[in-house]
Amino acid sequence: MDTSARPAPSKGSPRSLSGLVPFLRPYRGRFALAGLFLLLAALATLVFPLALRSLIDGGLSAESKGTQVLALREHFMELFAVAAALGMFSAARYYMVSWLGERVTADLRNAVYAHVLQQSPEFFETTQTGEVLSRLTTDTTLVQTVVGSSLSVGLRNAVMGAGALLMLVVTNPYVMTQVLGILVVVVFPTAWWGRRVRKLSRVSQDKVADSSAIAAEVLNAIPVVQSYTAETREAERFDASTASAFATAVHRTKARAFLIAFVIIATSAALLWGLYQGTQAVLAGTITAGHLGQTVVYVIMLAGAVGVLGEVYGDLLRAAGATERLMELLDAKSPVVSPPAPAALPSVSGGSRVEFQGITFNYPSRPLTPALRDFNVVVAPGETVALVGPSGAGKSTVFQLLLRYYDPAQGTIRLDGVPTRELSLHDLRQRIGIVPQDAVIFSTSAMENIRYGRPAARDEEVVAAARAAFAHEFITALPEGYDSFLGERGVRLSGGQRQRIAIARAMLKNPPLLLLDEATSALDAESERMVQAALESAMSGRTTLVVAHRLATVQRATRIIVMDHGRIVEQGTHDSLVATSGMYARLAALQFME
Repeated sequence: MDTSARPAPSKGSPRSLSGLVPFLRPYRGRFALAGLFLLLAALATLVFPLALRSLIDGGLSAESKGTQVLALREHFMELFAVAAALGMFSAARYYMVSWLGERVTADLRNAVYAHVLQQSPEFFETTQTGEVLSRLTTDTTLVQTVVGSSLSVGLRNAVMGAGALLMLVVTNPYVMTQVLGILVVVVFPTAWWGRRVRKLSRVSQDKVADSSAIAAEVLNAIPVVQSYTAETREAERFDASTASAFATAVHRTKARAFLIAFVIIATSAALLWGLYQGTQAVLAGTITAGHLGQTVVYVIMLAGAVGVLGEVYGDLLRAAGATERLMELLDAKSPVVSPPAPAALPSVSGGSRVEFQGITFNYPSRPLTPALRDFNVVVAPGETVALVGPSGAGKSTVFQLLLRYYDPAQGTIRLDGVPTRELSLHDLRQRIGIVPQDAVIFSTSAMENIRYGRPAARDEEVVAAARAAFAHEFITALPEGYDSFLGERGVRLSGGQRQRIAIARAMLKNPPLLLLDEATSALDAESERMVQAALESAMSGRTTLVVAHRLATVQRATRIIVMDHGRIVEQGTHDSLVATSGMYARLAALQFME
């Protein structure tokens, strides 16, 4: 869904709903049909009082009994025809607007989700996942209510109210001039109070999002919560958040209830004044009883329309707040994007060449602390380079910059001779495979988890990758083999098994550059041996960058780069670095003495 033409939202106003225009535009034909059915249904409703007047003045005043029966039959058939037309047009309107509500909401939800997926890690440093989920669910549901129901009901009642008012003005111009004067006075306090309802609606939605963020955070860390017996404490924290959301919702509901009551009472008072004047006119013989009946029905229509419009206005205020929050997500701009005319990567065999030239970088959340300073490294095709050093030395930052999760403040990173800023993000990341410290396992089968590395891969290729990663044996031992569901985040697997799934996924992708980020740091000795064997298989025939705290995992690297505070302090082979008695030698002595 293209949102480039979307107008800027107007904060705190129903005009914020204009942000939905790009999502409504593709279905303008269906909206036109819905509008036509809406208009026809409203007109059928407005015709009803005319038929009623004809019944009272004509059907009940015939001189002979036979003529009166025929007249009544004819008038009741007219009333039934109006009712049938109203039913058909209302059903058609309901179907069209409900379809539009579902379709537009789905498009909006898809657009927001796809846009969030394109954001760099900087976005998630300041935005909680639970809040994003709240906007994707709660806020889009509010928008659906407006597009698929409230807006249609509001427009229908607006047409009916305007038609009823026009008929009243035409038939009783003097009386209705007085009524309109009273109604104009009602508008100003209604608008003033509506602003308060609008602000409370936005605050209420933010409070609900806060509760969702807490729940998402805690549920993702449930083992830690339970290990610290913090279930009651977290439940109380969530309860406090929902209590705050409830209190705000109560304030909003009170304000909206007062608004609805004021509008209905004030409008009804004005209309009853007009109705009183009409009864006086009947007593004076100025108008007929049918005319008065017609006026009564139009007054009821107008009062009902105004009452419904008051409720719809409240729905619009809530949807305006929801739309603002959704538009904020769509307006988020990632600082890392593909260039308009990306360069092409040359084809390679035997691994990619990687160059870091004069790299200096600060994380946005830590602008005063450089993560890398004047970092210069060249990795030849097929070379295995290990990055070691204490925590916070900048090792994982090298990987994040290479994948272009961030861009450095200074310097250039080249992949196979092409600056990464000149490459499309897709082409860059397709050439790189990564095995993270915490292997990500999706809530699906073992087959699909490995196939995530290359969605078009055949089953035989997935099995071959699993064999190469020493994962085939334990996968086939699962109850349903490769079709076994692995549970959320792979809870049915051990740490070593999850890592081998991740390695198989990277091997199936078959990239010329492989990044191993602490791939064995959280494993026991037996699992580590299996994963090490899988990693050696994965590293064969490609360039590999390894980040590791355990020096036993990097001894066979072609070159070891020792980092401290974002700088390179040593580099060489394991034997040469141990002989220098520098930082690496001290780290090695500490680890190998354990």
